[in-house]
Amino acid sequence: MNKRLFIAIDPPAAVREQLALLCCGLPAARWVAPDQLHLTLCFIGEVDGATFLDLREALTEIVSAPFDLRVQGVGFFPPRGQPRVVWAGIERCDPLMSLQRKIVTRLFRMGIELENRKYTPHITLARLQHTPATKVGKYLVENGLFSGGSFIVDHFVLYSSVLGRKGASHCVEHIYSLCRDESA
Repeated sequence: MNKRLFIAIDPPAAVREQLALLCCGLPAARWVAPDQLHLTLCFIGEVDGATFLDLREALTEIVSAPFDLRVQGVGFFPPRGQPRVVWAGIERCDPLMSLQRKIVTRLFRMGIELENRKYTPHITLARLQHTPATKVGKYLVENGLFSGGSFIVDHFVLYSSVLGRKGASHCVEHIYSLCRDESA
């Protein structure tokens, strides 16, 4: 059976609650439910059952120490044209970028083809459809200086995703702990 997969970091409940306060004020926005808010490290897409099992095992080889992360600012994609996604940003974090590169490199070595675009860490807050750019601009002015509390990242998660009428629903497939000693 095929699975649609992605790898993510889940913010703790307190950070999700802070982010949920940002999830209002835009017409025609489809807001992400607080329990679905996550920081995607890598979108894999659909894989067959054997590849899923190999991938789930291969990710156990990723070694990284825990690190602090802070949610900061809001923005939208794409940077030009009609906004389609509103997101909360992530303060620059070298260990996050290193973890993301390790995961992508491991998947590449397995022969898994991934999107070839620059990684921009963010947490999607809403998907937009026909929301006037002026309304998005006003939202950014009102929320652009958002700063969430920092939190420790001590694991990442392999998720499967099922698309439905109200968006995607996510299921935890495996949790990978980060260890303090990278030589372990």
